[in-house]
Amino acid sequence: MAHEYGAWSLLPPLLAIVLAIGTKQVFVSLASGIWIGHVLIERSAITGTMAALQAAVSVFGDADNTQVILFSLLIGSLIALLQRSGGVQGFVNAAQRRGLLASRKRAGLLTMAVGACIFVESNMSSLVTGTVGRPIFDRLKMSREKLAYVCDSCSAPVCILIPLNGWGAYILAQLTTLGVEDPVPLLVASLPLNFYALFTLALLLVSLARDIDFGPMQTAQQRVLETSQIHRPGATPLVADEVIELDADLQTPKRTINFVLPVVVMIALLPAGLAYTGMTSLPADRELSLWNVLRSCSGSTSVYWAVFAAVLFAWLLYRCQGIMKLPELVNVSLKGAAGMLPLALLMMLAFAIGKLCGEDGISTGSYLASVVGEDVPQSVVVPLLFLLASGIAFSTGTSWGTFAIMLAIAMPLSVQLELNQPLVVAAVLGGGVFGDHCSPISDTTVVSSMAAATDHIDHVRTQLPYASCAGVATLILYLLAGLIL
Repeated sequence: MAHEYGAWSLLPPLLAIVLAIGTKQVFVSLASGIWIGHVLIERSAITGTMAALQAAVSVFGDADNTQVILFSLLIGSLIALLQRSGGVQGFVNAAQRRGLLASRKRAGLLTMAVGACIFVESNMSSLVTGTVGRPIFDRLKMSREKLAYVCDSCSAPVCILIPLNGWGAYILAQLTTLGVEDPVPLLVASLPLNFYALFTLALLLVSLARDIDFGPMQTAQQRVLETSQIHRPGATPLVADEVIELDADLQTPKRTINFVLPVVVMIALLPAGLAYTGMTSLPADRELSLWNVLRSCSGSTSVYWAVFAAVLFAWLLYRCQGIMKLPELVNVSLKGAAGMLPLALLMMLAFAIGKLCGEDGISTGSYLASVVGEDVPQSVVVPLLFLLASGIAFSTGTSWGTFAIMLAIAMPLSVQLELNQPLVVAAVLGGGVFGDHCSPISDTTVVSSMAAATDHIDHVRTQLPYASCAGVATLILYLLAGLIL
């Protein structure tokens, strides 16, 4: 029966979100949401508990989920190696010699530029940005919360605006499935109308260039300046000390190449992995082209391969220089991976609650979409699609899942009401990113907190006013566009 759980389908994600914000205990909050959802399905506390425990195991039945979790552990190994080799310190020293760290403004803009250049994968963007920015922000007394905001704002918004990546491939595949004959021009035409992504980057740029903070972010920055406390008292960073405190020995040379080369290998192999997985999975009846290859590729596999190759390359690079012997390489890598176990657990819980709220579970997104009435004035359809996509992404913690649900609703609606299709696509995509940015159960938000090594709820709380400003401005423009276009 469609929407058999009705409004009850909102209970698990809302419980997880409210508990996460109220208690600041993300693990307990997500686990509670998963448990209540399965109790709702099973209609029994006992069988619901057993089903919730099994749901955690079932996450690993999906190869993509498993690869993302393994990727999280491997990136911990890579970060630890980059620091222990002196590579990160070498990069920071080089940036300082060139005057790039002369002020908080320059340092912030440098970090933003690093994130914006890595548009091939959102998690990759956050992780590299965090690794580069963390020692820079600490040195200049810039808050870790601000770094997490930079990581988050330079990931999904940039990837959605430069869709030569897995994001673009996924969206094109969805549009093709919905019967759009030529999805590429439609997606390209929607890019300048994706006001949320544009406003997010503009607001970040102004905040960094003018060194302006407001709301909880300003409080966090004042804490760092006045007390030199990197974290709020009582905060729980997502990354353990095993990752962030593996500094190089005094005798170890601080060479920039020991940071740059492994990162370049990782970034270069990601598109190579996308191309390989896309070509090997390309249907025989489909023409070999860039967009068709992207539509057939596997982003999770490509990221997994790229990070593994970067770790292996770092081993060879550091061993050849005599920086570390094999036992130490193994030990540092294991320490880095161990430091990521909290993130791996959090990702597992996020995947479990995402599946619970999906179409194979209690269909939270479909229920939210069904509450839209048919007698809505045409001029408010586009803003309503933006709000609905935001609500679904916020409740489910997934922008991609939101795209799948909302594009299936929005595209037929745009044909029926003769709406501007690029505007409709932009509203859905922007709304998905907006809700994802605000949600404490979003995997991209979790990764950004991890990349900055900050408390997850502190990141959500300090970023929310910025995301809300961009969201309100976007809604106003879509209201105006609905009257004009």
